[in-house]
Amino acid sequence: MFKVMFYSPRIAPNTGNAIRTAAATGAELHLVEPLGFDLSEPKLRRAGLDYHDLASVTVHVSLDDAWAALGPRRIFAFTAHATTVFTEVAYQAGDVLMFGPEPSGLDAQVLADPHITKQVRIPMLAGRRSLNLSNAAAIAVYEAWRQHGFRGAV
Repeated sequence: MFKVMFYSPRIAPNTGNAIRTAAATGAELHLVEPLGFDLSEPKLRRAGLDYHDLASVTVHVSLDDAWAALGPRRIFAFTAHATTVFTEVAYQAGDVLMFGPEPSGLDAQVLADPHITKQVRIPMLAGRRSLNLSNAAAIAVYEAWRQHGFRGAV
């Protein structure tokens, strides 16, 4: 399945919602520190409801630690500044869908990381800054899963 990576997420409910998406789709959720919240925060627990035990969530102490743990993978960095639309990618099992912190997104230094295969964007109307992090991740993982025929879904 696919891997969703949140680099330095700041808002607990967004991560809680991503835990639900991971549980519903079979995607793995990878969180890269520093986190802007404690994983035991009630807002994170509430947003994730009872899905925590059904989701694969891994916390990495740094981006280098995440790269080492994930091994060689295709990494798609989601950024409003990319020219390639995320639906133009033919996703493969094991691909990493990477998102940056709220509200700034991935910075130039992270986007220049040689591990990143391609930068992609989710289209929006002009004048809009960004989507909610958990919504963007859900859009991306469902597109990748759709391309694989929603394998395993009921």
